[in-house]
Amino acid sequence: MRSALCALGAAAALVLLPAGHARAEGQEPDRDFTIQDTRVTESSGLAASRAHPGIYWTHNDQDAPLIYGIDSRTGETVATLTMKGVGTPRDMEAIAVGPDGDIYVGDIGDNLDGSWNHVWIYRFPEPKVLGDRTVTAAQYDVKYADGPRNAEALMVHPKTGRVYIASKNEDGGGLYAGPERLTPSGTNVFRRVDEVPWVTDGAFSPDGDRLVLRGYFSAREYAWKDGRLGDDGTSVSAPFQGQAESVTYTADGSALMFGSEGRGSRVVRVDRPGAQPPSDKPTQAPGGAPKSPSASAAEGGQGSATTGFLVLAGATVLVLGVKRLLRRG
Repeated sequence: MRSALCALGAAAALVLLPAGHARAEGQEPDRDFTIQDTRVTESSGLAASRAHPGIYWTHNDQDAPLIYGIDSRTGETVATLTMKGVGTPRDMEAIAVGPDGDIYVGDIGDNLDGSWNHVWIYRFPEPKVLGDRTVTAAQYDVKYADGPRNAEALMVHPKTGRVYIASKNEDGGGLYAGPERLTPSGTNVFRRVDEVPWVTDGAFSPDGDRLVLRGYFSAREYAWKDGRLGDDGTSVSAPFQGQAESVTYTADGSALMFGSEGRGSRVVRVDRPGAQPPSDKPTQAPGGAPKSPSASAAEGGQGSATTGFLVLAGATVLVLGVKRLLRRG
């Protein structure tokens, strides 16, 4: 039942996205894109590269130590990294890039919510050259001061380098701070510093002043102050996605990128209020000639009517599908 509902949600998401999200791929970086790699079936984390503009790192929610670099211009994989020096991952759920230029991977999932007495964080330098390669990663043992729990969000502060984890719980979880510096030789104890809603991923803004946390149905952006949430947060217009699992800021901080699980999953850009998009260049037409602003506006008008029809059709399909599933159940 759950998988079928997720499939219906994913289908509905394709038709319910606003016309403003329907950008052509292969143009500017940091725009909407579809992950083309058929190996990426459960994209559970997303992080904007610091070394390679327009590249996003992701990974599957599975036991293979693989990290994929996706070009947001095309959706194609331009790097496949195989981690060595670590054990067999159990449930990789999150990824982030730290101020030291290292990639941090959170093997922090625990679907039984307490079956693991420790979880792991992996860390390795972001490659200077893109391509397929093996990387040597450090492995850190992690425990929570108040006992085991499930988590899907790992964030690295872009100024201090401190690692934070947000636990996942339908009734609300906790925000946990790691030690000032992780150590590979002992246990790294994470301590609860704040309360959070139902969280599937999170990320710090590039300046470190904001923290975004997303769940399956919503997202909020919080001020960050003195190592804690500085306010009650502001709602973010997160897209509706079938299995909403990931979020990150663009490298310039002008927008948020929301991802989901599933083969051929879509990553959707949502501009932050008052922030400038990365480029005001005209859209490239399929034939190679740039479209004029007036042509783009005209197409936008036509798209509005089409979008209205698709919204109605998508909602109808979703309702009928859910009713059918409920009858079967």
